[in-house]
Amino acid sequence: MNVLGVKTIAGPNVFADGPILIMSLDLEGMAERHSASIPGFTDRLLNLIPGLYAHRCSKRYAGGFVERLRSGTYMAHVIEHVALELSTPAGFEVTFGKTVARRSPRIYNIIVEYRSEAGMRSLLLSAKELVEAAIEGRELSVAEVVQSARDAAARFDLGPSTQAIVIAAEQRGIPWRRRSEGNLIQFGYGRNRKIIQATMTQNTSAIAVEIAGDKDLTKRMLHAAEIPTPFGEVVADADEAVEVAEGMGYPVAVKPLDANQGKGISLEVDDPEHVRAAFEKAKQHSSSVIVERMLRGKDYRALMVNGKVVAVSERTPAHVTGDGKSTVAQLIAAENQNPHRGEGHEKPLTKLRFDSDVARNLLEFGYAEDSVIPSGERVFLRKTANLSTGGTAKDVTEIVHPENIALFERASKIIGLDVCGLDVIARDISQPIDSCGGIVEVNAAPGIRMHVHPSSGPSRDAGGAIIDMLYPDPQEARIPIVAITGTNGKTTVTRIISHILQQQELCVGMTTTDGVWVNGVKILAGDTTGPRSARALLADPSVEVAVLETARGGLVRDGLAYDWSDVGIITNIGEDHIGQDGIEDVEDIINIKALVAERVREGGTLILNAEDHNSLRILERRRIKNIPRRLVLFSASGMNPTLERHVRQGGLGYCVEHGTVYEWNDGKACALFEIASIPLTIHGSAQFQIANVLAALAACHAQGVRTDHVAEALRSFKTEKNPGRCNLYKVSESYVLVDYGHNPPAFRAICNMTAEWRSMRITGVVAVPGDRANRLVEEAAKVIGCGFSKIIVREDKDRRGRSNGEVAELLCRKIRSEHPHIEVQVIMDELEACEKAVRSAEPGEMVVLFYDEWPVVEKLLQRHNAKPLENLEEIVLPLFPAEQLGTV
Repeated sequence: MNVLGVKTIAGPNVFADGPILIMSLDLEGMAERHSASIPGFTDRLLNLIPGLYAHRCSKRYAGGFVERLRSGTYMAHVIEHVALELSTPAGFEVTFGKTVARRSPRIYNIIVEYRSEAGMRSLLLSAKELVEAAIEGRELSVAEVVQSARDAAARFDLGPSTQAIVIAAEQRGIPWRRRSEGNLIQFGYGRNRKIIQATMTQNTSAIAVEIAGDKDLTKRMLHAAEIPTPFGEVVADADEAVEVAEGMGYPVAVKPLDANQGKGISLEVDDPEHVRAAFEKAKQHSSSVIVERMLRGKDYRALMVNGKVVAVSERTPAHVTGDGKSTVAQLIAAENQNPHRGEGHEKPLTKLRFDSDVARNLLEFGYAEDSVIPSGERVFLRKTANLSTGGTAKDVTEIVHPENIALFERASKIIGLDVCGLDVIARDISQPIDSCGGIVEVNAAPGIRMHVHPSSGPSRDAGGAIIDMLYPDPQEARIPIVAITGTNGKTTVTRIISHILQQQELCVGMTTTDGVWVNGVKILAGDTTGPRSARALLADPSVEVAVLETARGGLVRDGLAYDWSDVGIITNIGEDHIGQDGIEDVEDIINIKALVAERVREGGTLILNAEDHNSLRILERRRIKNIPRRLVLFSASGMNPTLERHVRQGGLGYCVEHGTVYEWNDGKACALFEIASIPLTIHGSAQFQIANVLAALAACHAQGVRTDHVAEALRSFKTEKNPGRCNLYKVSESYVLVDYGHNPPAFRAICNMTAEWRSMRITGVVAVPGDRANRLVEEAAKVIGCGFSKIIVREDKDRRGRSNGEVAELLCRKIRSEHPHIEVQVIMDELEACEKAVRSAEPGEMVVLFYDEWPVVEKLLQRHNAKPLENLEEIVLPLFPAEQLGTV
């Protein structure tokens, strides 16, 4: 079997609400074989991984998966279960998995959720190796596989401090996103976005960090504020260090001026030789060294957030306790088996290491690495109590004396750090600090694992304190998000909503099929309807509201860029894209588009087309029913049974009747404006644009925009604000209509519209994308033949896997078969086909250009001096007297 790739989807997706990995697997030689066809396979696999006995699988009872193994199941499915089972001993248990076949009979996608992306990726790849070993009867160590996954998780997962903050954010419903392979995290969206790196926030003062990093400057500032801190001097060389130490009296502490995590620090330095050695040790971690007076007492760490004490821990240096028979080395090895100890910062405690500092400290007790320690005797391996060197921490927050709390708060404010750790020496933290104690260091970006996972005492929500500082109200982390999907109309709806919201003086971020826009300025061109573009907007601190066109491709391949939206819109769902991305029928399309509806937050607004049966089927889904939302329906063709039933039950709805837009709320109707007053609807003849207007109206009203303001904004939404979507131009004595239609419903909508216009000759330049199924191409041909007097069939530049001319020939042949009286010709090149249609147009003729590349059509229009058609009555008979136009 061959792994084709492993992909990460970090946001909600069509398979799960949370992050998943998708491994594409080519079964190759195992494509025709299943578990029951391989002698001894199932027994070997179960002996290797006995936990599989408990798996339920589709049987929904323990042992169900074993039944599947013995009756015969494909190897991709087996790999899924092996990976899920091994996630538990690896330390990041997950339970959701799914295996689906792709279009090739040999290729499968194995989908599993993850808590550790790197760890689960390692398990997926190893699960394939384990299954192959069981097939072949080879030996393979499950323990090594699990350890490899643990190692991968330790290397790439968030550090404990960052993880604690992220967990606190999740508990408060605050969205987050990892922005680097390290600990750089974005919380919130748009203007409310905030960034942290470990415990350093975007509000942390750079000057304060510099001050805290300079131990000498920190002490001088604290001393000037009458805060007890040990006297110290910066020294240039070992001789000066000895001179200063002897001047202040032994013992002293020798430290790097600007190192952290206890690196290079020597305590209880009590003679010149030791001072010189300590100076050289400190010099390895900093260009400057400080010698200071030793304070007497216990070692404490106070965590300060926003000038307040959050937690205080009593720290104890790394140590072992003798049993009367084990050597120091054996005691260290035994302690390192403690499951709470790990490498670096991966666990609550760090593993003990034997090095020259430990050897020197042991000598003070008269011991060496191979010495046996008497039973019950505690031997300190180091003098510093940092957790990074194996120390332990006991929570003592509740007993800190009020005077000490006030002292700590003053110190943090003097240095100016929003988050800091104070290293404190005191005889007893429950009593005011006396002359033997004081604050010895102020640390920027302090580790908080000792407070979250203390060796003893209650855990403190240190991560929560940081999150609460950033977001006193968790809702302040968000901006309004409006997501739009559907088969047709989503680009126009997105543009209308953005236009209306911009009229409310909001900075709108918008993603569409033609680019990303911020406050009306295009920042990126191209089809940008996937999560990458949406994430770019949601990370932009200028964006106050995000309006996101959300297309099928992005939903299938990469999921959503956000966790929850405030408004979700489904314009309509048709039989488009069948045959792509594993889509076999309209049910698959509904399943994909439903994701936008399912991720509307509780209390948010879901907007559906009451005339579209496929869209309404979304309401039957469990994930829709489980969360209370406000449902809004719209109908461009007046009141229908679905909308009538909805509003009779007190629901909110919008419709057009006799040319007037009505809002139905709580069983009562309110006339809003005449639809013919909205230029986009072409005097009310463009039924599909009416539907788009209603969807946008519903969305903006849901966001608190008054309906009269919506109507005013709609009247100013002209052709240039919706390029390539039903745009009308005057070219000499003829007319040109430009639209992006490329499927049967879009073609039908245009044909229905033009059928209501003044009698005129209509020529269509048409194409269907090559990745559509033949059935859809033929259906498009039937629709096209009903709406045009003359047809020019072209072909898209990107044929999407088809041979040259294949789609054009199929389309042309079907049109001639269904409508033999219509003149049809094939001109493959888009520009040439459009040019021919426009040049040969007779006076009064309408040329409809269904384009593929907007720049091609735009240049053609410029070349022919095309002007936007201002007087629509040239082509459209007035539906209502002019005096009736305007707000009702």
